[in-house]
Amino acid sequence: MSQVFTLLRKSILTFRRARAAIMITFAVPIVLIYIFGHVFGLNNKESGPTGIPVAVINQSNDPAGQQLVEALQAEKTFSLVTAAKGADGKSHPLTEAEARAAMHANEYRFTLILPADLLSAEHPGLHLRFLTSPRNEMETQLVTGILQKTIFSKAPQLLGRSLQETAKRQVGSDRLAGFDRRLAENIAATFGGDAATIEEQVRNGEFLNHALPATGGAGGDAGDIFSRIVKVDTEQVAGPTQGNGMAARIVGGYAIMFLLFAVSGGAAAMFEEKATGIYQRLLSAPVTPSHIVWARFLFGMLLGVVQIVALLVAGRFLFGLDILHHAPALGLVVLAAAAACSSFGVLITALSPSAEAARGLATFVVIAMSAVGGAWFPVSAMPSFMQMISKLTIVYWSVEGLTDVLWAGYSIPEVISKVAVLFAIAGAVMAFSIWRFNRSRFFE
Repeated sequence: MSQVFTLLRKSILTFRRARAAIMITFAVPIVLIYIFGHVFGLNNKESGPTGIPVAVINQSNDPAGQQLVEALQAEKTFSLVTAAKGADGKSHPLTEAEARAAMHANEYRFTLILPADLLSAEHPGLHLRFLTSPRNEMETQLVTGILQKTIFSKAPQLLGRSLQETAKRQVGSDRLAGFDRRLAENIAATFGGDAATIEEQVRNGEFLNHALPATGGAGGDAGDIFSRIVKVDTEQVAGPTQGNGMAARIVGGYAIMFLLFAVSGGAAAMFEEKATGIYQRLLSAPVTPSHIVWARFLFGMLLGVVQIVALLVAGRFLFGLDILHHAPALGLVVLAAAAACSSFGVLITALSPSAEAARGLATFVVIAMSAVGGAWFPVSAMPSFMQMISKLTIVYWSVEGLTDVLWAGYSIPEVISKVAVLFAIAGAVMAFSIWRFNRSRFFE
């Protein structure tokens, strides 16, 4: 039995020395629990996403429009955009043309317009316009549902005011005031309550809101009634009218994630090549360590281009991705993403003391970047501070660039900013990696 405990002790000591195994066993799960916990709001008093930008343009002079805007501002899910800056740097009310341009640039993906005929005296009911750029199906359904809830919660009051305005136009203010007064007196006499208060509620359109039950019973049909009365004209202003933007995001996200795993596997391969003594033989020729590092980078970049293209072709047959139109822009994004991912593989080698450590570090960082950067689920579902962190990852800029081209159909000038960020990441990481290699004397 003592032999068993001796061998057990040996296994424990071996595990303690294996930093990569410790990282995969403990660090990776803890990071994922932390990320998913924040995504699903486990530490928040109120669950659900917050701060999704939604533009609101109020073209109505009716006070009902401002009341609806205030109701939307009170909704924690939204961060309303109601103003824009002009050329002079001063803010002014957002216009529809500015909102459309911002949506095309993916600054936000939803715009609610309260038109001048929000409440029409000729046609009772509400009229709204809703502009969407549904590159993310989950986010679109969430925003649409919360908007409907907020609008319908205000619909009874606004509808009552609309009916009052229609009646005033048909019979005149004096006769309508007499009708409201007699109606309030009859309601008070039959059901109880103060007649003056009821008359004020009827005149302001608030009585329906108090009279209709919130849940159950007849209130279950209230949504159907309001959906007929509340007219919402929905217009998609970006992307294909058919097809799911999530397909482009999922294919692009997983393509980048597996490319990061592939190039990080090359990091362990460099340690294996070092163990064979091949670097000493190469350095005896007119070859410098920088040549070896750049050759590894170019190989990873070539591998990345081939792998991403193969997965995009698979996406074409599996999900109908349009990879032929805007091919130049797509090729530029693929090249930049491959360069950034390849530089990551070189960095892992430069920072790791051994092949095992390189594998563990790569697994940890790739999984964390994929979760935070939007490869698994929408970045907009995360808390605001996590969304800021996501912009520090290769995955975020790669996935956004691929989605811009595959779904929104961006051209090279429109996607050049994300391409520039990816190439800048590649250049900065390679410069640091070469400095690190020279400092660590990896090739000696």
